[in-house]
Amino acid sequence: MSAEMDALVAAATDKLEALEAALYGLGQVRGRHTTEDGLVTVEVDSNGALVGLRLAESITSHSPAEVGQAIIWACTQAAQDAGEQRSAVVSNLNSSFASPEPGNSGGRAE
Repeated sequence: MSAEMDALVAAATDKLEALEAALYGLGQVRGRHTTEDGLVTVEVDSNGALVGLRLAESITSHSPAEVGQAIIWACTQAAQDAGEQRSAVVSNLNSSFASPEPGNSGGRAE
């Protein structure tokens, strides 16, 4: 293969590895939040879907409306955490794709 073809294959391989790393990273994203009183702990995945909920035994002394509000608040905070993690993964992916290709100065070939 020519040096130009080798560079093209290497660039494509780098981009594939970056995509695979991003997919793995997105799969690892978990947002977690525990309310200040420790009564509610939630965990959400990279899409913000609830994947874990822990309620302390003492939560039974609160009204259903209070419990619902605490769960919703904790879910919102956990989803925000997951969103920040997801943004970091996507930002890393974008950075790897924004780097110039070998042999490409950014100009157009005429």
